[in-house]
Amino acid sequence: MALNCGIVGLPNVGKSTIFQALTSAPAEAANYPFCTIEPNVGIVNVGDERLQKLADLIGPEKVIPTIVEFVDIAGLVKGASKGEGLGNQFLGHIRQVNAIVQVVRCFDDGDVVHVNGTVNPIDDIETINMELALADLEVVERKQSNLPKLIKNQNKEISSKAKMLVPVLEKLVAHLEEGKAARILDLSEEDKELISDLNLITLKKTLYLCNVDEDSMNDDNDYVKQVREYASTEGSEVLKICGKLESEISALETEEDKLDFMEAAGIEISGLELLTHAAYKMLGLRTYFTAGVKEVRAWTFKAGAKAPEAAGVIHTDFERGFIKAETYHCEDLFNLGSESKVKEAGKLRMEGKEYEVKDGDVIHFRFNV
Repeated sequence: MALNCGIVGLPNVGKSTIFQALTSAPAEAANYPFCTIEPNVGIVNVGDERLQKLADLIGPEKVIPTIVEFVDIAGLVKGASKGEGLGNQFLGHIRQVNAIVQVVRCFDDGDVVHVNGTVNPIDDIETINMELALADLEVVERKQSNLPKLIKNQNKEISSKAKMLVPVLEKLVAHLEEGKAARILDLSEEDKELISDLNLITLKKTLYLCNVDEDSMNDDNDYVKQVREYASTEGSEVLKICGKLESEISALETEEDKLDFMEAAGIEISGLELLTHAAYKMLGLRTYFTAGVKEVRAWTFKAGAKAPEAAGVIHTDFERGFIKAETYHCEDLFNLGSESKVKEAGKLRMEGKEYEVKDGDVIHFRFNV
């Protein structure tokens, strides 16, 4: 499923270090601005203990997890919306992703240069958000300038939509001019549908990722507290990660070594695993499973998807020729111990086209093409 999160931030905040640890992809990490020019793309497995539980009970030949895609986008700077620091190119990359992870520097280190000379996470966030808002403002104003011509169009559908857009774009312009994100503007679902073709950057869901030093992993430092307070005003999520520590963990060769390192460092769940799950959730993704002796596999679907749409994730033929979904929830299998006992307990159901697939469903699709 082609849904992804773009990792953005000012230069030298630790984006590429975190991306490299997250994906084990060879993103160059260096102590100078614009280390990343073309976006690096990494595919990351989403850890899910339910998948292993299913595998333990069924004993398949293969176990295949679901994934989430991360895109490491070059550092933005003040003036990016006007082309500073290759800004137009980088903003174009951000416009193509589905959600944003904004890395914020929340540590002091005299050996790592800050692009503005001093560590101030709120200034950093506002610099990024201002540039993204100004980039969106340009798109909105361009659309606004075309409205008079569209309103006069002989096609009533085009004319009617243009008239409905007038107040929405006016509201957006006033909001974006103040450097505020479109996601915190009171827009109805109908408004969002009207402007969906604009693909506004600041309308995308955003997670603030605080990159901290090891001493701040257990207790929030003042920088993290500031970010949490800022994020609460726009309803965005905040996660904390030590990029340096995660980089060291990812460099270890075996899972056993990684677990030993984490235990010694007092880490129960790696920051990267927390980030992967948060990104998966932020993208509105959920997981169902297919289970058999050949393969136990996790599949990604959009929350709220009906059974035929979820079947289409496996193959378009499954959606096109959908007949029924034979399904039970994985928790029923965990509680009862076998698929035969799931059937005996009446937990196995036959669902039709209107069934809304649930996170954790185990499904066998029946189809005919």
